[in-house]
Amino acid sequence: MKVVIHHNPACGTSRNVLAIIEAAGYKPTVIEYLKTGWTRPQLEDLFARAGLTPRAALRTSKSPAQQLGLLDPAVTDDALLDAMVAHPVLVNRPIVCTAKGVRLCRPSELVLDLLDRLPPGPLAKEDGQAVIDAEGKRVG
Repeated sequence: MKVVIHHNPACGTSRNVLAIIEAAGYKPTVIEYLKTGWTRPQLEDLFARAGLTPRAALRTSKSPAQQLGLLDPAVTDDALLDAMVAHPVLVNRPIVCTAKGVRLCRPSELVLDLLDRLPPGPLAKEDGQAVIDAEGKRVG
């Protein structure tokens, strides 16, 4: 199965998701979207497939969303998409695509729903929180 992750290596959640994918034996296509940027059609497709609105995918912390006036509920989806193309950091991450679907994987263990196989356990996030127990079962 092909796995694509829209990844920010500076983000702990994104690193955790990538680690889970790799621990499950996948060699994902990693797209560092802060380097490559986004196109509007790409975002519209990803959000539609993930069942997200631009507002739901907006990264509001550690981004320029507030300074750009994007937190105002009156800001349209079109304006949000334009801002996301201009400022890729405004898109929350990581977004993972597989044959099973597309998801914004926050919290990181949501990625498990997109994989055909689970990683062997035990597996924990960077902060030590268990994701897979010693018997190979999901925790939580």
